[in-house]
Amino acid sequence: MDIKPIRTKADHKAALKEIESLMMAKFGSPDGDKLDVLVTLVEAYESKHFPMDLPDPVEAIKFRMEQSGLSVKDLEPMIGKSNRIYEIFNHTRQLTLPMIRRLHSGLGIPVESLIKEYRS
Repeated sequence: MDIKPIRTKADHKAALKEIESLMMAKFGSPDGDKLDVLVTLVEAYESKHFPMDLPDPVEAIKFRMEQSGLSVKDLEPMIGKSNRIYEIFNHTRQLTLPMIRRLHSGLGIPVESLIKEYRS
């Protein structure tokens, strides 16, 4: 197994190409182990060089709604009446801690996304 650290864009590109060739490797096989190590290296490189910011809380809620086929009415048990939901969506009202807890447990939205400061 010839694996080296990913330090440059060329190293990253080569690792991605190697990962693509190993995608069908069986778990626990030498190629499967190589795939596992390469994926770990690529994830470390990408998290350092291409950090992803958490979404705005409203965008996180809207994304989950779209994923799950939910309507504003479906959010009422977690946020309140539809006028309150639209206040949240229009950034005129902040989510409260109980709302955050209910959205997290009800929709599985990460708390980190729900407590993030709103975009202006």
